[in-house]
Amino acid sequence: MTKKAVHFGAGNIGRGFVGALLHEGGYEIVFSDVAGSLVDAINAADSYTVHEVGDGGRDVTVTGFSALNSSEAPDAVAAEVASADVVTCAVGPTVLKFIAPVLVAGLRARVASARPLQVMACENAIGATDQLREHVESLAGDEWPDLSSRAVFANTAVDRIVPGQPEGAGIDVTVEPFFEWAIEQGPFDGDLPSIPGAHFVDDLGPFIERKLFTVNTGHAATAYHGALAGFEKIADALSDPDIEQKVGSAISETSAVLEQKHGFAAEDLAEYRRTIIERFKNPALPDTVTRVGRQPLRKLSRHERFIGPAAEAAERGLGVAGLLAAVDAALAFEDPADEQAVELRAKLTSLSADAFTTEVTGLDPSHPLYAPVRDVVARHTA
Repeated sequence: MTKKAVHFGAGNIGRGFVGALLHEGGYEIVFSDVAGSLVDAINAADSYTVHEVGDGGRDVTVTGFSALNSSEAPDAVAAEVASADVVTCAVGPTVLKFIAPVLVAGLRARVASARPLQVMACENAIGATDQLREHVESLAGDEWPDLSSRAVFANTAVDRIVPGQPEGAGIDVTVEPFFEWAIEQGPFDGDLPSIPGAHFVDDLGPFIERKLFTVNTGHAATAYHGALAGFEKIADALSDPDIEQKVGSAISETSAVLEQKHGFAAEDLAEYRRTIIERFKNPALPDTVTRVGRQPLRKLSRHERFIGPAAEAAERGLGVAGLLAAVDAALAFEDPADEQAVELRAKLTSLSADAFTTEVTGLDPSHPLYAPVRDVVARHTA
C-alpha cells in the first residue's frame, strides 16, 4: 500500500530537502502552497531533479507527486490530510497558524481508528511542531479530546543549505550534499516514519540549538561581515581570512554555551564548526550575502541567532566579543529591496540607542548583555 505525505510549502526547501527525502522514503507527496504559478508548474511536471553540488554530490530524481493550491482549495488539501500518513511543512514559523485550520479539518475527517497522522514542522525555530500543535489545539477547542488521538506531533531540527536558484531552473532545485534531519522519537511510540538519513533522538533540544547557534549564527555572521567588506557571495566572503576569523570567533562563543548547557564535547563542537565553515565555502553554491542577510530585524531579535546565544553566554560569564562584532556588522547591513533592512535603517535614525536596543533585541536593561549591545548600537544611531 502506497504511503502518502502532505507537505505544506512547495518552495526550494520543500522540494529540494523535505520532499526529496520523503520521496526516497517511499511516500507519494502532495505539495500544498498558496503560489498558484508554482502549483501549476509542479502539476505540469512528471518529475524534478534535486542537484547536489559540491564534493560527493549527486542528482536525485523525484517522482510521484502532485500539488494543491491551499488558498483556492482548502477542502481538497484537508481531504488529503485526512488520508495521509505524514504531514510536514516548511513555511516559516509565522505561517504555521495559517495551515492549522486545514489540519483541524483533516483530522476531523480522518477515520478515528486509522494510524495516527505523523506531523513534523521542518522550520528554523525551536519547538516549531509544538507551536503548530498549539494552533491546532486552540482551533479545535472542545473537539480536541476526540481529535488528539488522531495525530502525533514531533519536533525536528533540519539543516541543509538551499541557496537562491539559478535562472530558468523551473522546479528543479540546487542544494548542498550535506543534510541533517533530527527528529524526536518519543511521540511515535516506536512507530517511526520512513525517512532515509534522518536520525531519531530522545532529546531534540540540544540538536536544535547546536544547529541554530552554529549554522544559522555562522551563516548570518558571514553575510553581514561579507556585505560590510563588499563581497557578493558567501563563499567569496569566507576566502577572506579576516572574515573567516570573525565568523569563527562568533561560533566559538556559541559553542562555549552549548558545551556548558548541553554537555557537548569541546572536540566534537570544534569538528562541527569546521564542517560548517567548509560547507559555507562550497563554491558550487551561488549563495549571496544579500539573500542570507535579509530580514535583519528578525535576526537581531531576542531569541534569534546572535542575541539568543550571546545572552546565555553573558549570563554564564562567557565571552561575547565575536557575537557583538556580528551584531555590529548586522547593524550596518543595507538592502533597499529588503523591507526589514530599510526599516532597520529608519529605526537607527529615529530611535535612541536605548530605545532601539529594548525594542529590537528585546533585552531588559538589567540583563548583563544589555549595556554591551547598547554601546554597539550607539555607534550606528543618529
